[in-house]
Amino acid sequence: MFLLKRLKCDCILFSIGGVAYALLEILWRRKTHWTMAVTGGSCFLTIFRIYKKFPKLCLRSKCLIGGAVITLMEGICGFIVNVKCKLNVWDYSNCTLNFKGQICPFYSMLWILLCIPISGICKLLCKNKKII
Repeated sequence: MFLLKRLKCDCILFSIGGVAYALLEILWRRKTHWTMAVTGGSCFLTIFRIYKKFPKLCLRSKCLIGGAVITLMEGICGFIVNVKCKLNVWDYSNCTLNFKGQICPFYSMLWILLCIPISGICKLLCKNKKII
């Protein structure tokens, strides 16, 4: 029973993150790719689990950890989707200090800032025991 409830929670969290990230990307770039929904879902689920496991973390720490998670997952996804599969979903080659066009400091800073509302959403979800 526990595993079924955990799977249901993870599906809900993954869906929230996937939909939210795809919508955010559509607002930012006017387009998205299905792999971004998968990446966003994975990021949100991972960040939620970290925040839930360490509820006493200050907001600054949560944002830095969350930004690192998103940057790492973006890098992994980028190497699979853009480099290996050659889908060219994004390219940060023109950004300063980019790493092989897949991650860059500018977007890492945006991910850190994005973790401010993510932290609040996670806190609300933790309070709602019926969903999570």
